[in-house]
Amino acid sequence: IVTIHDVLHLAMPQFVQGIHRKVYAKILFSAVRKKADKIICVSNFTKDQLRLYTGISDKKITTIHLGVERSWFSMQKSQKSPHNKPYILYVGNVKPHKNLIRLIEAFDIIKGNIDHDLVIVGKKEGFITGDQSALEKASKIDGRVLFTGHVDDELLKQYFLHADMLVFPSLYEGFGLPPLEAMACGCPVIVSCAASLPEVCEDAAIYCDPNNPKDIAEKVLLVVNDSNVKESLRRKGPDHARRFSWERCAEETCAVIEKVIYC
Repeated sequence: IVTIHDVLHLAMPQFVQGIHRKVYAKILFSAVRKKADKIICVSNFTKDQLRLYTGISDKKITTIHLGVERSWFSMQKSQKSPHNKPYILYVGNVKPHKNLIRLIEAFDIIKGNIDHDLVIVGKKEGFITGDQSALEKASKIDGRVLFTGHVDDELLKQYFLHADMLVFPSLYEGFGLPPLEAMACGCPVIVSCAASLPEVCEDAAIYCDPNNPKDIAEKVLLVVNDSNVKESLRRKGPDHARRFSWERCAEETCAVIEKVIYC
């Protein structure tokens, strides 16, 4: 049994940077196609991409969504915010398919109209394919784009709790946990209308065109300025995120394993 999460972007032409990655993807998926009795994908999007790039039979593949830790629904907001100004949050690694360059460009468009900073939480160094263009663009915006680097889980949760919104403009996600974690603690979410994100977030998020910084900027202003939109997202988020549990994920995974063993 093989679980496919987010490595499919290695095989996609728009994300391949170097022949070694393309060769790695070809070898990996050839082995999966020949040897796996059953394949678990974390989204229907991943399932469809796997079929497209490898030709693996639909009968071999089962979709099982990931879950959200129960602790995300009962977090207590600290009296002191981890950042000393209102802020827009992004959580994730600084890699090209995460599309941070366009988020930073969008922030640059509206920074004069809002009091918020843009806080980017996640690892930004040590990648073979890091996003240097995003780092360079951020350095030109008067200290209002901040990179925290990796933070521990407790601090990460406080960043979510104190943020005015999470913006997640990724071009490619096999699943996408940060939007669900934000929803679980009542943080409004803006995500791209790409890859698995519409499947995972459904009507509990605002959607933006990830290739259009102006559209991203407009959606951020919508959440900043419209209290009704913000409150609707805060209300919908936890209920939607509760649909994704690790208990259900484990039960469905066990069912696949038992089927392989006993059939």
